[in-house]
Amino acid sequence: MARHFVLNTGAKMPSVGLGTWQSDPGVVGEAVYAAVKAGYRHIDCARIYDNEKEVGLALKKLFEEGVVKRGDLFITSKLWCDYHAPDDVPVALDKSLSDLQLEYLDLYLIHSPFSVKKGTSIGNPENYVTLNIPATWAAMEKLHDAGKAHAIGVSNFASRKLGDLLAVARIPPAVDQVECHPGWQQTKLHSFCQSTGVHLSAYSPLGSPGSTWSNGNVLKEPVVISIAEKLGKTPAQVALRWNIQMGHSVLPKSVSEERIKQNLDVYDWSIPDDLLAKISEIKQTRLQMGNVVVNKDSVYKTLEELWDGEI
Repeated sequence: MARHFVLNTGAKMPSVGLGTWQSDPGVVGEAVYAAVKAGYRHIDCARIYDNEKEVGLALKKLFEEGVVKRGDLFITSKLWCDYHAPDDVPVALDKSLSDLQLEYLDLYLIHSPFSVKKGTSIGNPENYVTLNIPATWAAMEKLHDAGKAHAIGVSNFASRKLGDLLAVARIPPAVDQVECHPGWQQTKLHSFCQSTGVHLSAYSPLGSPGSTWSNGNVLKEPVVISIAEKLGKTPAQVALRWNIQMGHSVLPKSVSEERIKQNLDVYDWSIPDDLLAKISEIKQTRLQMGNVVVNKDSVYKTLEELWDGEI
């Protein structure tokens, strides 16, 4: 299995990246350093994770020690909801570049199809502003034109929202990064992405075993455990390998050096078709519901509206 996927820009995106969401300052730098030393070439970041400065220090150390060159790595960051105004988009990117100590990003994503006033949180309806994804996207396209973002894309866009963007985009999104794992397989969005040339990248590819607010631990799913035992692999490796065989890159998050290494061991083996079919029988449950932005004052009055019925 290839160690990368080719985006619609022609760029090669490594199949496995290190996720940095919910990785605390103080440990995320060590995780990034260990991951790159172990062979990772893809790091997934975001402004809202509030740890890009520490990631940047780890990258600087790796470059200075000659472990990798900038061109060896694929670095993603994301535009948060309070910087959707067109004039704010380049400011947000420059802040991420400054914190990461980089001159360009390989991929820059609109983090979510939701907008709030600059400097405010998504939890308060008083902060909501009108969503204008085409205007935000046009600003993203300018960053691509300027070479500051070699590819641009979106995150948390369900099929209709992605289709609406494709209809108006001068530069089509290269990636849609969404929750995807054996317990939430995104079958409709998967098919839509395949038909439109948008790469589906999977966050929470192991469910969210580290989250206290979610009970969605794919690693305890009996089908996944059974397949892992048959193949002599860990449940995490089976979950990651499933996504890769579906054509999706994966962004497992870990700060454990041992698990970071295990999560990269997904290339020289595969899940046979008969076992792959069993994974399709797993009960489907979306874990990241986005309830915080669904209410009577929001652009999304229901979860069905937020996820285009894909819940």
